[in-house]
This record gives sequence, C-alpha cells and structure tokens, in this order.
Amino acid sequence: MVGKSKRAFVVAVGLGFGLNFYGSLPAAAQSIEDKTQVCAGCHGQDGKPIDKTIPVIWGQQQGYLYIQLRDFKRNDRKNEIMQPIVSSMERQDMMDIAEYFSNKPWPDLGQPRASKDVSDRALSANHSVGCTGCHLDHFQGDGTVPRLAGQSREYMAKTIADFRSRARGNNPGMTDLMLATSPDDLAALSEYLSGL
Repeated sequence: MVGKSKRAFVVAVGLGFGLNFYGSLPAAAQSIEDKTQVCAGCHGQDGKPIDKTIPVIWGQQQGYLYIQLRDFKRNDRKNEIMQPIVSSMERQDMMDIAEYFSNKPWPDLGQPRASKDVSDRALSANHSVGCTGCHLDHFQGDGTVPRLAGQSREYMAKTIADFRSRARGNNPGMTDLMLATSPDDLAALSEYLSGL
C-alpha cells in the first residue's frame, strides 16, 4: 500500500483499535500499559511510527505530549485519528500517558546525517529563525517545547507545511516563524534535525 490507501489503512486500524480497546474497559480498571496500547497502532510497538508522517512520541517531552493531547481533545489541534481516541480521556489520563511516553527511550529511526552543505544551510537558518531559543542547543526541547533531534524528516516536513498553511493552528507563533522562513531553509532544517 502506498500514499492515501496506506494512510486510510492506518486510520482505520488506529480508529478501530483505539475506539474498541480504549472504550472496552472502565478507566479505573486499566493499567497505563492498557491505556497506551492503542498508541502503538500508529506510533509503533517499539516507538518507531508505522507511517513516517506520524511523530515519534517515545522520549518526547512530557509537558509537550500533555499539551498536544489536551489540544486534540479541545479540537485546537485537528487529527481524524487522535480526536476520537482522546475525546473520552480525563486530564489525569492525559498526564499519565504523557509521563509514560516521556520516560521511554528515544528510538533510533536510522536516518542519515545531513551533508555538510545542508547542515551549513540549516545552522544558518537556525541562526536567523532562532530554533534553539526554545528547542535548546541540541534540539532536545524541554518541558512544553518538543524535542526535534531525530524526529522523522517526513513528520517535520508535514508539520512545517501544516503550520505554513494554518492547518495546524495550536501554536500561532510557529506559524509566523514558518511563514517568515524560506521553504529551502525549512527543508534543510528538516533534513538536518532528522539526522541528529
């Protein structure tokens, strides 16, 4: 399967598994492993997402993960898979899930390092945009700011495109930064960051 048919399959599996599994037991009877099993349907059993446009959540910053779950629940961030899954979650569920995944090891996606030319362009763009002002020197993020180092190149490219088109509206400051940065610089940043 490629393209839209693969994406449709992932959506169907994620929704079917998520809605059936998450809703099948009373929340109090579920362990954190039970509650997070639905996530593996898209984000991967080993932390490596099935579809490269889906983010790595293993080892991601706890505060960031919680805010994204909250934003999906409030419909501030839109996603056809995530909305139904988080719709019945309570705040404590989201906090527990964020903590659980933040304590997992960041997976190695085996992405190649960027070439010297691409790295130089990315670092120059970072100097202009100021990514490290929030994401920190090694792009590890902190608290509510996500880790970018080692994230899937395809996910970062999709996220950049979503901010630029305003399809992702839960961080207007990022939209402004993405619109103020040239597409070539953003492509270099995606390639550079994925190889870290």
